Amino acid sequence: MPTDLFAKPKNMYVQQARQLGVYPYFHELESRQDTEVIMEGKRRIMLGSNNYLGLTVHPRVIAAGVQALQTFGSGCSGSRFLNGTLSLHTQLERELAGFLHKEAVMTFSTGFQSNLGIISAICGKDDYILSDKENHASIYDGCKLSYAKMLRYRHNDMEELERRLQQVPDTAGCLIVTDGVFSMGGDICNLPEIVRLAKKYGARVMVDDAHGLGVIGEGGRGTASYYGLEDEVDIIMGTFSKSLASIGGFMAASEEVVDYVRHASRPYIFCASIPPASCATALEALHILMEQPELPARLCALAKHMREGLRARGISIRESDTPIIPIYTYDALNTLTVAKELYDEGVYVNPVLPPATHPSECLLRTSYMATHTEALLDEALDIIERVVLRHVAE
Repeated sequence: MPTDLFAKPKNMYVQQARQLGVYPYFHELESRQDTEVIMEGKRRIMLGSNNYLGLTVHPRVIAAGVQALQTFGSGCSGSRFLNGTLSLHTQLERELAGFLHKEAVMTFSTGFQSNLGIISAICGKDDYILSDKENHASIYDGCKLSYAKMLRYRHNDMEELERRLQQVPDTAGCLIVTDGVFSMGGDICNLPEIVRLAKKYGARVMVDDAHGLGVIGEGGRGTASYYGLEDEVDIIMGTFSKSLASIGGFMAASEEVVDYVRHASRPYIFCASIPPASCATALEALHILMEQPELPARLCALAKHMREGLRARGISIRESDTPIIPIYTYDALNTLTVAKELYDEGVYVNPVLPPATHPSECLLRTSYMATHTEALLDEALDIIERVVLRHVAE
């Protein structure tokens, strides 16, 4: 008799956390996604959102969504390939391509789907994909869906990347794919060296800029702009669910590559298109970013203020130059306990546990918005100092 399909091993952290009353997931939000929220009946300072520019509550963004809902209705009821392409979709793609200095852009219904759709269309069973070990889960799944041979290299280890490139047969196509800003650590990929190695070995380069768009680079144009390498990166992927305050994702590349993916990507062809309101809010958020290029600089200044405050209080952090600041809490139980106590005292953060980290290097992932204030961050710092140091000392 076959094994029961549902007889799966239980997640040890989930079971333990529930038993100890420190289960950290699925807290209910009862207000808008902002610097301060109401979550389960209490005010919390939000240090766990990817709403980097704070635009989810911007009056213009909200008004654009309402207008699109009234004009186009609630949904498209079809894929972009057939009846689901709106003038809003093509306008967003055209303007985003101009902003990123690329020939063309195509949009997907989610960021996760974007990586699935891009990688599985570009790469096939006879190709090779070289992937940083700390890349996002959607990249891993895109590699699986492509049936290409995936070779991982140690995080930001360019010597190992070159050794992996040397393993690729001359007859195979090769894609190097990396996060631009890594979502857990907040550090930035070594794009200059990746580009150099790609040229040396004839590979193509794809950057997942989900956490780079609106955060780094000239006016928030992302990792390629940050390094002055916009013309050297073949594919830029990004999302609308972070800096652009909506839902969806995109690929920016040459017109030839985008046209190919439009006609070859199953996750694109067989999925309903971005709803009108979501498309309009992303477009208006892009307009605000274009009009206010100082927003990413303000965001980085606030992140610097927070890093300096954490260091001054003796709190161990993983260094970065982005608004993602991980605080070391080391073991899993300690991490869950600290996250729960911070939540109870009015600060929301995200615990990061294995397999996302090494068992002895668990983290509290904190992230910031351009609409935070120094006063609000100082209030959060006082709470973090009181809770974290108490448990780290133990």
